[in-house]
Amino acid sequence: MVNMEHPAMAAKVLPADRQEIIVKDLNLWFGKKHILKGISISIIPNNITAVIGPSGCGKSTFLRCFNRMNDLIEETKIKGSIIIDGIDIYSDKIDVYSLRTKVGMVFQKPNPFPKSIYENVAFGLPIKGITNKNAIMEKVEKSLKDAWLWDEVKDRLNASAFELSGGQQQRLCIARALATDSEILLFDEPTSALDPQATNKIEKLLIELKQFVTIVIVTHNIAQAARISDYTAFLYLGELIECGATDKLCTVPKDKRTEEYLTGKFG
Repeated sequence: MVNMEHPAMAAKVLPADRQEIIVKDLNLWFGKKHILKGISISIIPNNITAVIGPSGCGKSTFLRCFNRMNDLIEETKIKGSIIIDGIDIYSDKIDVYSLRTKVGMVFQKPNPFPKSIYENVAFGLPIKGITNKNAIMEKVEKSLKDAWLWDEVKDRLNASAFELSGGQQQRLCIARALATDSEILLFDEPTSALDPQATNKIEKLLIELKQFVTIVIVTHNIAQAARISDYTAFLYLGELIECGATDKLCTVPKDKRTEEYLTGKFG
């Protein structure tokens, strides 16, 4: 039984140009292994939703459902639906590449391309039909500014991305996603490989970014979820156990399993 105290369950005025993301009865198998089991949840736009739970509970697999990255794994079977902008992204008519420009992803370890800082951010723009050099430069500058990286790299845009620190590389990956006008950003433990100072900067950046993108973050760090997220979903053994406003879920969880996880009794 899932305790549903998510904002989508109550009346809420949504931004005119954004709709909630609705996950309905999502099930996923890798071969015969049932990984995600009947997950239903609504994600409110322009907020940060954290997904927490012990290792192996299906958090990262769930996150990759939003941009269909699990499609790349052999013997993957998915039932249910994810509705983004009123369209089921698992419909046969969906252009998966277009979906992945709308739903960007930042991984656990920074993964810049073996190219210059400029080329990393500009990479997806010609594919979207932006070929004018001035337009590309404007987009690169804006994206780097939005990722709080411009002032640190504006004088060395032609330098290799690998010359940047780990925290800078992670912000470069965020800028790369922003450049293609992603509306949703997925973060899979984006600070686990970073030092505390870089982690702090990324967390502050995410709070700033939610003004114009919707963020879903998988984190093993309960304190991080409490610091930055508006809503939290707790997964356990592939099931959604509880979801709700972070301040309530982290202080007065409704399910005993959530309480036990938050207090370190397992996980």
